[in-house]
Amino acid sequence: MGVFGPLLALDGLLSTQGVMVMLLVAYAGAMWMFLSSAPKVHTLMVSDLEVARQFFENELQLRTADVPLHYYYNYEQTLGLSAVDPIYMSAVDLGTPASKSFSGNEGLWFQLKKNVQLHVITGASIGEKDRQRHVCFDHDCLEKILVRVQTRYVKYKLRSEMPLNFLVKTLDGSVIEFSEVSA
Repeated sequence: MGVFGPLLALDGLLSTQGVMVMLLVAYAGAMWMFLSSAPKVHTLMVSDLEVARQFFENELQLRTADVPLHYYYNYEQTLGLSAVDPIYMSAVDLGTPASKSFSGNEGLWFQLKKNVQLHVITGASIGEKDRQRHVCFDHDCLEKILVRVQTRYVKYKLRSEMPLNFLVKTLDGSVIEFSEVSA
């Protein structure tokens, strides 16, 4: 009986249940590797996509980034983020439903840090004095942008630290407001 001991373990491993367990373990390992290598994505809502493009590309000199693979699979919709709250839409958009959904590859994508990306989408209303407005729910995202503004020697004025709110003056003299929306 001692001779068949090692064969019984191999027999159990190659059974239907054993193969299923091995497949599940392999799938879990593959998912862990995929998700751990995926970049952290910060989303920023802006009032004008072209103004944002010029600011991030020209003044902050951020490189454009490829859309992360997990955004191709409607990752935002599984988190319940597919609709924009009407409070952040402009007055012109108030008559339309706020159920506009975004697919992952809409908007602009920038490389903020090595494994951190910035996803810029439309949806913010124009701020007071008709200044461009960039709105974010993530304090960490705006801190990273503020550090980039400071290192690029772009003129800025810190209005509030909690929630983070600052103004940036672009080279053409226009003002962009960066504002954190606390949940």
